[in-house]
Amino acid sequence: MKKLIVYFKTHRDSALLGGALLMLVLSMFHITVPVRHNIYTYLLVADITQSMNTVDTTINGKPASRMAHTQKMLHEVVSSLPCGTKVSVGLFAGGSVAALYNPIEVCNNFAAIQDTIDHLDWRTAWSGNSRLREGMFSITRAIRSFPETAQVVFFTDGEEAPKLHAFNTKDLTNFQGADGWLLVGVGSEKGASIPKLSEKNQLIGYWSNESFALQPGIAQISESNLGVRDDNVASGEQDRFISKLNAEYMKSIAKEIGSTYVDGDNVHNILDAMKKQKPARRDVAPFDLSWVLASLAGLLLLAAYFSKHPIKQIGEALSLYRKNAIRKQHTKNELAIAHDNHIN
Repeated sequence: MKKLIVYFKTHRDSALLGGALLMLVLSMFHITVPVRHNIYTYLLVADITQSMNTVDTTINGKPASRMAHTQKMLHEVVSSLPCGTKVSVGLFAGGSVAALYNPIEVCNNFAAIQDTIDHLDWRTAWSGNSRLREGMFSITRAIRSFPETAQVVFFTDGEEAPKLHAFNTKDLTNFQGADGWLLVGVGSEKGASIPKLSEKNQLIGYWSNESFALQPGIAQISESNLGVRDDNVASGEQDRFISKLNAEYMKSIAKEIGSTYVDGDNVHNILDAMKKQKPARRDVAPFDLSWVLASLAGLLLLAAYFSKHPIKQIGEALSLYRKNAIRKQHTKNELAIAHDNHIN
């Protein structure tokens, strides 16, 4: 030990630079240690029904569709999640949710997850309807298919299409399994017309009020035709259906199933709410020491360029400055006295 201390004193700079190089080399091997901590797994569900094409949000001050806003929020959420978190992306349309893959680790698969978000498109939807209450049951089925449980973050405008009536309202009284789910409201309560687009994403009109009303007939009550609606295009501006963020309805659903509602107008609201969600489980997971070793290398490198006793030298510099200041003051005083004597 004494030899090491002596060596360090005589070869201080070389020892610090060698230690920094060693830390950098070790950081390249991604050394990990087992640490017990919370494991978070998320199913991020995006509503891809046509009401999400409504332009009543903004991105960087410019008008944007609810779908584009959802994509922006999802990108920012995924970018903010720590390594070790697992994520799956799901699509909601009709009355069901489809998970695109089992939850995958966010850092190792960052590009793949972001690419999935980039390609969210209303044309992927398998149904033109939007039956939110039915979707709650579909989410639970999707989670049960995962190898591990997951928390849900569901981005939607809360639009039910067609509108709910006594015979097409799904009872959620005994719904279980939504503890900790997060319903994120997208859109504005002022609302706007829903564009009707072609397969090439070209505007061909706007959805009419009749599009969101159930077709008449007793056959509507049958399970096969439940929720069928008319696909009429609005004949004029007065006939356009105005879609709005139905925050109150989403809050009522959240209360029924024991979940939480949050306004999705900015990512901070969403992330704050996600922090309150329960972890999927608590388990032992590898903790990567690479950043710790790299940080130590940086500190050693900085130390190599400092003097052996930086604090002492700073003190000596201050003391010398103070002495010079006193000496200058004395000189000024002596000159002033000599000047007065000469006058007298």
